[in-house]
Amino acid sequence: MTATEQIDQLIAGLTDWRGATLASIRQTMLAADPNIIEEWKWMGSPVWSRDGIIAVGNAHKDKIKLTFSHGADLPDPDKLFNAGLDGKVWRAIDIPEGASVDAEALQALVRAAIAYNQARPSKLSVRKPKAV
Repeated sequence: MTATEQIDQLIAGLTDWRGATLASIRQTMLAADPNIIEEWKWMGSPVWSRDGIIAVGNAHKDKIKLTFSHGADLPDPDKLFNAGLDGKVWRAIDIPEGASVDAEALQALVRAAIAYNQARPSKLSVRKPKAV
């Protein structure tokens, strides 16, 4: 099963508000850039990537959590981040039942994450030579 199929299956299995919310977030994420790929990691987490991880989505009992792997380094003029604000690397958006996320602001954040990933040196280009 592909990552996209696994994410489809996860969303279909969430028959309450969380499924609709995660589906909406997914659609917004993918609309931000046509080259975003979907991955399935950590035993059941949807991951959106382009030149590195952008964000991980998780359904919790009381919220959908969208965690940006380098959120601490991203501009957030629309104040979408509302969780993990004291962390040194990641930031998250917790979306409780009945809440919505501004799609344009989320897409801007996704594009900022892509730009951040593209500006980082490649892990392959900084490999240390093997000791002889």
